[in-house]
Amino acid sequence: MPHYIFEARVLKTIPGPVAGVDEAGRGPLAGPVVAAAVILDRKRIPKGLNDSKQLTAETRAALFPRILELALAVGVGEASVDEIDLINIRQATHLAMARAVRALNIAAAFALVDGNDAPPLPCPCDTLVDGDARSVSIAAASIVAKVTRDRMMDALHDAHPHYGWITNKGYGTPEHLSALGRHGATLHHRRSFAPVHNILCGGNPEDSNISL
Repeated sequence: MPHYIFEARVLKTIPGPVAGVDEAGRGPLAGPVVAAAVILDRKRIPKGLNDSKQLTAETRAALFPRILELALAVGVGEASVDEIDLINIRQATHLAMARAVRALNIAAAFALVDGNDAPPLPCPCDTLVDGDARSVSIAAASIVAKVTRDRMMDALHDAHPHYGWITNKGYGTPEHLSALGRHGATLHHRRSFAPVHNILCGGNPEDSNISL
């Protein structure tokens, strides 16, 4: 389970505050990539925080308002499908993370970022592989990002029900790939991702699901 040790180590060297940063939606074929930054109050850490992927949708939904209530600050940022296609998913993810940190109503002095690819943030940062399972701040950010993005995809599903976004959240499931073949791509599909690109070029969406 995640804990506060990584934040505590940083706070021995600087006054803080320290934000945890994570993203949701790097791999899907449709929808934005969403990032969150969370600064926790060490004395009011919500119980049950963990990597959002290890939690049920119901548990994430229950933790989401608790994080908003108990955290010192929460910021959310996104990068649109157009931005993903323009600058690539890696750079768009970094952009969403920077926007999330800037959206905090308390400026972070340092950020702990999930993964091993440090983004250019408005504060110093360090990366932590599997950080969402090791740091409570990153775990909280992973939940906020995941719940926020899932709700976006649920709303998009209402306008585009053929693709099953209410369940697959834009990922390249067989259902989604089949719908791409039957109905083509929407404005919410990432045209730089191979299955969508293949459809637009008259190919088979199942040929690849690696971004170009």
